[in-house]
Formats: sequence, C-alpha cells, structure tokens
Amino acid sequence: MNHPFDRPPIADFTDEHLVIKKPMEYAVGIEAVEKAMLPAEIHLGTTRMMETALTMNHKKGFDCPSCAWANPDHSKVLEFCENGIKNIVWDDTPLTIPDEFWVEHSLTSMLDKSEYWLGRQGRIAKPMYKAADSDHYQPISWDEAFDKIADKLRELDDPNEAVFYLSGRIMNEPAYLYQLFGRMFGTNNLPDCSNMCHEATGAGMSPAIGVGKASISVDDFKHTELIIAMGHNPGTNHPRSLNSFEEAKHHGAEIVAVNPLREASLLRYKNPQQVSGELGEGTKLADQYVQLRGGGDQLLIQALAKRVLLAEQKAPGTVLDHEFIQTYCEGFEAYRDAMLAVDDELVLRATGLDEAEIDELAERYIRSNATIISWALGITQQKQGTAVIAEIMNLLFLRGNIGKPGAGASPFRGHSNVQGDRTMGVWENLTPALAASLKKHFGFTPPTESGFDSVDSMNALDEGKIKFFMSLGGNLVAAMSDSARSDSGIRSAELSVQVATKLNRSHVVTAAEALLLPTYVRAERDEQASGSQFVTSEDTYCRINMSHGDVDPVTEHLKSDVSIICELGRRLFSESHPQVNWQAFEDDYDTIRDAIAATIPGFEDFNQRIKKELSFVLPHPPRDSRTFPTRSGKAQFTLQSTEVIDVPEGRLLLSTMRAHDQHNTTIYGLDDRYRGVHKGRLVVFVNPDDLTALGFADGDTVDVFSEWPGEPDRVLRGYRAVAYPVAKGCAALYFPEGNVLVPRASVDPICNTPASKQVIVRLEQGAQRAQTGRPVSV
Repeated sequence: MNHPFDRPPIADFTDEHLVIKKPMEYAVGIEAVEKAMLPAEIHLGTTRMMETALTMNHKKGFDCPSCAWANPDHSKVLEFCENGIKNIVWDDTPLTIPDEFWVEHSLTSMLDKSEYWLGRQGRIAKPMYKAADSDHYQPISWDEAFDKIADKLRELDDPNEAVFYLSGRIMNEPAYLYQLFGRMFGTNNLPDCSNMCHEATGAGMSPAIGVGKASISVDDFKHTELIIAMGHNPGTNHPRSLNSFEEAKHHGAEIVAVNPLREASLLRYKNPQQVSGELGEGTKLADQYVQLRGGGDQLLIQALAKRVLLAEQKAPGTVLDHEFIQTYCEGFEAYRDAMLAVDDELVLRATGLDEAEIDELAERYIRSNATIISWALGITQQKQGTAVIAEIMNLLFLRGNIGKPGAGASPFRGHSNVQGDRTMGVWENLTPALAASLKKHFGFTPPTESGFDSVDSMNALDEGKIKFFMSLGGNLVAAMSDSARSDSGIRSAELSVQVATKLNRSHVVTAAEALLLPTYVRAERDEQASGSQFVTSEDTYCRINMSHGDVDPVTEHLKSDVSIICELGRRLFSESHPQVNWQAFEDDYDTIRDAIAATIPGFEDFNQRIKKELSFVLPHPPRDSRTFPTRSGKAQFTLQSTEVIDVPEGRLLLSTMRAHDQHNTTIYGLDDRYRGVHKGRLVVFVNPDDLTALGFADGDTVDVFSEWPGEPDRVLRGYRAVAYPVAKGCAALYFPEGNVLVPRASVDPICNTPASKQVIVRLEQGAQRAQTGRPVSV
C-alpha cells in the first residue's frame, strides 16, 4: 500500500502553523481512539489493524514496545492505549528507505534534520556502511558488516576501549546475550537507558529494602486507600495506568498529584471502554493537586514525615506502625530525630507551597491505612533524585506501607523492557553473584572492574578513550545531556555500530566509520532454524511476559537482535571459548532461556513456566513476605543530605519532558493536545506571572539560555513563549531538543543520572522564530 501516511516528508517541519489552545482538563476520551485507530486503519488496513489491536499485550500476542505498564491476569478485549497503537503504526510501516535515498542524502545534509523527519523516512531495509573517507552510507552485505565489527574489536588494545550500549526496546533474551558477549570480550562497559531515567529508583530503593523494583503488584490498586502520584504524567507516558487509577477511585481511594505542571491526565480520565468515558464526564482523579516548585520533592516528603511523627507524639501508639518498625526496620531513632529537626521555613522556600497544602496531604497520609506512592522521571531526573526516593521509602516505613495489600512503592517505568534488561545483567556494575554464575555456567572469568555508565561513556568518548561504540537500539547521542557535545564525542571514535529499525540522530552523527544494521520490530515474525521464536519482557511490576510477533518482516534483509549478537559471538569467541554455543542460541531461543534459568535468580524452569503460564511474576521478598535482602536482613531508615537549588533573580528552573505525540526521542507527530500545543514543538512553557515579571508576553519569541558555573551558556533560539499553569519560578520544554541545555556535569551524585528536571535558564528576546524542526543551538 502507498497511502499519504506512508510517504516520507521532503522538507522538515517548522512551527509556521503552530496553534496554541487552552490546556485540556481531562485525558483520553473518544478522541484518543480516533487519533490512534484512524491512522492505523489507513496505514495497516482494517484486518491487520484488528489483528494487531486484539493481540497487543495479550498473553498469546506481543508485548507493546511503548511503556512498561503491567498486563493484567485477565485482559480486557482491548489492552492498548493511543500511544501504543502509534508506536505500532510507526514501527510497522510498509515504507522502506530506498537505495536512492542514501545517494541523495549525505550525513552532512541530515545534520539539521529533526527526529521527526529522520524517523518518517521509513524502515532501514538493509545493512549500510559509511567509510571513513565518505559522507554517505552505502549498502554492505551482512558478512562484510560482521567482518568489520569483528576486525575492529580484535584491533583494540584494551577491551575497555569498547562500549556496548543497550536500549529498553531490547527484550530479555538478546539483552542476556549482549551482556554475555560484552563480558566475554572483557569489559563491563554496558551502559543502558536506565542510566538516563530510573537509575535513581534502584539507587534509592535498594539500600532501603534490598530490591530496586516496585514493591506492589498491579492488583494492589484495587485495595489502596491513597495514591500519591509524584513527578509523572500518566496520560502521555504510561496511559494504561489510568485504568488502575480509575479502578482505585471506584474502590474509594483518594489520589494526590504532586507535579510542577498541571497535567490533564491527573485531573480527570475519560475511559473510552466505559460509557461514562465516551459520553459522560469520566472519572475525577486528583482529590488534591500539589503544584510544588521543581526540586522541592525531598523537603516535601520530609515535611510529611515530620507531621506524621508529631501526630504520633500527640496521640502515642495511634499513628506509627510500631510493630512494622520494631520487627522489620533499623535506623528509626536517628531518622526520627532528623525529621523532627527539619526546618519548616526551608520547606516552604524549597517547595513554594503554603503550610495548609502540606498539612492537607499529611492528614490524608495519616488517615490512609494503605498508601501507594508512585513516581517517574519528574523525580528520578533531579540532582537529588536518589535522595527523594530514599525519603519516600522512609515515609512508607512509618505507616508500614510495605508488604501489605494496597500499599508500597511504585516506580512507573516508561520503556517496555528497561527493567528486564537490568534483570538480565546489563549494567556497568557486575554483581559478585552474577559474576560467579557466569563463570560456573560458561567457564570464563568475567571482568570485575566497573565499567562506564551512559554519562561516563559519553565523557570517555570526549576524552578519546573509546574507539568502538555499539548500540543495540536507542538514540544516545540525542538522549544524552549536553547533546551538542555528544556530537563531537561520538565523532572521535573509530567505528560506531547501530542496530536499529528507523533513522535517528545517532545514525547521522557517527564515528569515522559507521554501520547501520536493520532488525525486526516486535510485531514481526522471527523465524530461526528450529522454527518461529518468541521472546520475553519484564513489566514494571516484575511480571515476565511472552511476546510473539506474527507479522511478516518488512524486508528479507533483516536479522533479529539475537542473530546479530550470535554471529558476532561465533566470529570472536569460537576458538577462545568453544564451550559457549552461539549457534545453538541463535537456532533455538529456548537455549538462551535455559542459560538464563541457570544464572539469573527467579527464572528457574524458565521455559516450562513461560510456555505453560504465558507469564509469571518474579519473586520480590519485601512485597511477598516482608523479607528484606539487605545486609542486616531488615529494612533501613536512611538519612539523606538535603540540597535546595537557589535560582538567581531573573532566572527559571527548567524541566525537559515528552510531548504527547512522542515516545522517548521518537516523535510520531507534532501535537501535544493535552497541553494545548498543535502543529509544532518549539515552545517553552512559563507561568504567566513569571512571563510578566520577566518582561515577556504569551506568544513572544525568546531565546532560552542555560547557565552552569565556569562554562559558556548553552542556547536554543527562536522558541515561542507559552503562558501555562506551571509552578511559579519554573519552566518546561520538550526533549530531545531541550537536552542541548542540560549541562553534562549536572547529575545526581549517587547514580550519575542527568538532572534534566533542574536546569537554570534565562530568557532573552529572540530575533526570529526557529525556521526548522531542529532549532539553532549556538
């Protein structure tokens, strides 16, 4: 088929026809169905669209490539959201990039193109190679491509001159092989996209309870009395979670939203599978909306803890869960003393709230017998992100909100298998347990020295320490903070290898030599020697799900992620490690799962369980039995340092965020309808009072400068100022464009995640509106 939807754009988008409307007061509704299904029907045809829609997120179907929301035990007929369908339409396009495109378009000519333009060109149809003396990709055979990779890896003086990056798009089986390959090569340089998003979740939760994953199941939303939703926008980033929020409300729960931006999906949900959602008012969600200043979350949590402790002093034995604290916890006394000493004036200055708002939230928490606290990147991408999550755990402990129905910690992960990739061992820090298991099962000694995470990998590229960079999915050049600096870093390498489905920025900014290796999307059938294969993923609540694509691959020149890794494994390790049978791994993915079962806890009898049950839940001792795999065997109250970012006069605290028509750096379209933005992206959201105080008006053209001590200012030019209900003193704009403003050195000191939610900026009058989809950043 050749529909208008499938024709690549010749020119990049501009904001020439940008329309700003009033922000919406609800999310989803019947228009979400229209936005998803009409393009899908045009693009895929009615039959294929319905086959896809009826199998996505079902146990005998395939796992949605978008967010990591849980698939329930008993699925509804339709278990997808608007953005899930957009992802499938984007991935499953019949449009492929023709050979003529590569002749007509040099890499230099694509440097000023947006992610939207690049992705709309279609699927990468065959392996492509850019020589060191060329500015163009040209076709290359798979054998030649594999030879170039193997030759380059053999040439390295040190295994640590190679980096193997992995995206959350990658499923468990290839992720496991990828970390095995990297460690057999001799390095722990295994950064992943978790470094950029939920690294703080693991760093904050693990010291507290011994596990860095959600301590609830999706069914707990039916039993909770209170949800405190911090730093996330469910309607865009994990829309199916709204079903659980609605279910909680129908069971009598209260919801409190904590967010600097007023987000429609936290106000009201119109469920398109319910009559009340299609024709009525839907379900009101937030009973209280705490619109705090960016970065004030840690002191807000401390202020709540102080109020809980003071309430216990007034009515001893009635507020704290003494049995839980005494039986399962350590460190309470020191924590109690520290919280009672929290400076109330500092809290108000850091949060921008008044005492009444904090009192109201504290009263709700004290009244609730079962509380879930959820969070996403609005928390984890703060400089104090790890500390905020540690404080959340402390607060939950006070009322015993761990290991009981309807209560616990709930990070919302926004990429479908980012959690599973880490479970499979993709991490720059190899644990002693996994090192021992790999050595025992595969007969080699893995490296023990910690490798580079994502930020450190890009810094090492800057310093000329990395000669080989391989990325299994992802778009790290664009996703990284200080992204203009990423360009120069990757160019210093000798060979970059990108395993991908569609073009992005990381494919046009390359090392001296570059390879593009095309792979399957999740809905496509994966046929190997033993027949059709399936893979698995892990959702945000530790459930392992089978995923089985059943759509014909878009071309015959694709290889699966597993096949690519196994071919490299055969070429590099057949002689040095003959005991590892890479051919068997490729021929039958059951053999990969057998290896996982032998080396990763919780996956015992992996093949038998997944084939019989189609999904299963991994053990989680704090959730399952109030057992805490910490050093002492008890949950730990921890003390965290506190930092308040002082924003100079005339400056704002900027956050980067997704638009609605977007998944990570992939831009499906040019609308962010919940926030009232249509036909464009190059906008900066500012509180109306701040705009006035700074001498601007809604609609003005501004240049956005970020400031960092000792470094030149970074800038995005030609943005439209939008008066928006964001907390005073704060601003927001979209990534990946906004990543150019985020200083590379601005990171969480514990987990090294970029502090993309705390960028000090100033606005200046712009000379002209941005002319292309990739705004000027000099």
